[in-house]
Amino acid sequence: MTKNTPKLRHGAPPDYWLLGFTLILATLGLIMVLSASGIMAERFYHDKYLFFKKQGLFMVLGVIGMYATSKMPRAFFYSMIYPMVIGCGILLALTLTPLGLSAGGAKRWLKLGVMSIQPMEFVKPALVMYLAYFFSRKQGQVRTFSVGFVPPMLVTGAFCLILALQPDFGGAVVLALLLLAMCLVGGTRLTYLFLSVGFAVTTGWMMIVQSPYRFKRWTAFLDPFKTAKEEGYQLVQSLYAFGSGSLFGTGIGAGRQKLFFLPEAHNDFIMAVVGEELGFIGMTAVMLVVAIILFRGFIIAFRQEDLQDRFTGYGMVLVLAMGFVLNIAVVLGCVPPKGVPFPFMSYGGSSLLSSFFCVGMLLNLSKGVNK
Repeated sequence: MTKNTPKLRHGAPPDYWLLGFTLILATLGLIMVLSASGIMAERFYHDKYLFFKKQGLFMVLGVIGMYATSKMPRAFFYSMIYPMVIGCGILLALTLTPLGLSAGGAKRWLKLGVMSIQPMEFVKPALVMYLAYFFSRKQGQVRTFSVGFVPPMLVTGAFCLILALQPDFGGAVVLALLLLAMCLVGGTRLTYLFLSVGFAVTTGWMMIVQSPYRFKRWTAFLDPFKTAKEEGYQLVQSLYAFGSGSLFGTGIGAGRQKLFFLPEAHNDFIMAVVGEELGFIGMTAVMLVVAIILFRGFIIAFRQEDLQDRFTGYGMVLVLAMGFVLNIAVVLGCVPPKGVPFPFMSYGGSSLLSSFFCVGMLLNLSKGVNK
């Protein structure tokens, strides 16, 4: 902490900028879910507002959870790190049992009574909290191989192995990126990181070339218009949506790509609908809101005096940032297709609850000492 860095005073109010722009983004997401899903929901479920009502319910639960998380002592969450990691691991493993739901050729969902959850969304903040705890407590040994490198690799590797069995190759990549980013600030030797990245890239490429499905998705990413009616269809329709939006967009509700042209219009590709209906100006406004959220999050993390608090804040912002960046990169064709929801915008209760938890932790940290 430098002399010129403002410190958070005890009992300071939460960061209202972060709170306000998070609620703005979530509210816009609720509107866009209605716009993107209404026609599809009416045809297949005879209820135009089905997904809107479900997303609205999870938004209410998410806001309540965010408020509770911002008020509770951080010591409670820090004392629950290992139960959280173990619990998330069990939930993730249960997707491989008959309780898991198959969708798109993978078992990523878990049926719990009247609702379904995607454990991967809860694994991300749980892993971040574990890594923040680990690196803050092991600073004296963090540059050693046996203590500073192996434990976080084993924990993250266990999650990645389960994801690979689902299979969810993209989810494993996201966790690996989180680990890499946390290791960089945690103090892990760069030599170990370079070797592990090389191993991960080699393993990932072998998994792609040995799987016809993954290899087709890779080639479709390289030239989606060559397979516009097959593997490249979704990306091509996404690009058409952005192109149709032009400067000011077609207007909310007036988009055409959601009329059964663009698959997953209300889920992972909702930003394509946003681009079409709100245009370049609207997309710029959304990206500005996202930038403010991330900026305020990084400021909160940087101002923490306690190392675990700082790493925790940094990790929570990483979870959100990776969702924002990877989703928009996928819908624009900048990276291979991967089912990454856009935080607060994409339809899905698990993603929404996880995102609100991350913001809740940041709001908690923004209030200063609250052990």
